[in-house]
Amino acid sequence: MTDLSVGIDYEVLSLGDIRLESGETLPDARLAYRTWGQLNAARDNCIVFPTYYTGNHRSNARMIGPGRALDPAHWFIVVPNLFGNGLSSSPSNTEGSRGGADFPKVSVLDNVICQYRLLFDHLGVRRIALATGWSMGAMQAFQWATLFPDLVDRLLPFCGSAKCWPLNHVFLEGVKSALEADSTYAGGRYISPPEAGLRAFGRAYAGWAYSGAFFRRRLYEVLGYGNVEDLLAAWEADHLAWDANDLLCMLRTWQEADVSRNGMYRGNFARALSSIRARTMVMPCDEDMYFTLEESVYEATLIPGAEVRPFRSPFGHCAGAPGRFPQEMEFLETALRELLEAPAQ
Repeated sequence: MTDLSVGIDYEVLSLGDIRLESGETLPDARLAYRTWGQLNAARDNCIVFPTYYTGNHRSNARMIGPGRALDPAHWFIVVPNLFGNGLSSSPSNTEGSRGGADFPKVSVLDNVICQYRLLFDHLGVRRIALATGWSMGAMQAFQWATLFPDLVDRLLPFCGSAKCWPLNHVFLEGVKSALEADSTYAGGRYISPPEAGLRAFGRAYAGWAYSGAFFRRRLYEVLGYGNVEDLLAAWEADHLAWDANDLLCMLRTWQEADVSRNGMYRGNFARALSSIRARTMVMPCDEDMYFTLEESVYEATLIPGAEVRPFRSPFGHCAGAPGRFPQEMEFLETALRELLEAPAQ
């Protein structure tokens, strides 16, 4: 992907060789992260805010700052980068026999276990005041609350779910196939970037990111695009900047997400969600076509005391994109403030 090492503004924790959920080993695993604020004396003011698909710590930083709900003057905010995003261990930056197409399968569970090592073993955190995140970041937040129910006080996942439901899985199959159909991709062993496949990936992705109302009402013009084709061209260009194997690595993590798929819950999804002890607010978008309102409401019924507070927005999944839409961000900020001011359950 684009070289984000220029003007490095993050740290890297070396984890050594780690045994993954798949049974494979990720050699010399590296977790890139950024922190804001200071850990308090009780070590319980930590907010974990994992990154999303094609995002990084800089993307999440749009929601962090003085006077914001996520204010570093009050909170110790940790943003760990997802494995596969080009900063943490990824196909594009792993040398030797496990790089590129041979990069091992990494799960949401693997990501969160490594994040635990970062927060509790390396940074000295004792409790999580809030686990939050957008999209794949929300999936990781759900995993935190189910894997460590005694350590997470509050949970606010927005535009994301506790598992990859079937429609979401099928959508991802479509964009994946568009990329892999490029003969240059060569099963991930490409010599030069599979540009046609990357363009097709971005073009296929764009239609699902918003909503029918977004296109009917020509709201792409609000984003500065003169027409639909301009929007599609921008999505093509955005994905051209990515390494194809990195995109597919994170996509596989997304597709296989399920908070119950581990030794604690053994596939019992209802039991996993009912184990959450955090004060929980679930924030889907009513027009999200990846993580649907119906599925989020169902998940919330399984979480003790959970509140569902949906975005009502034609921006669909992108309604929750950090810092992108002022009205939606104000709605999210209000929810975050309320939750952070409320006592833990």
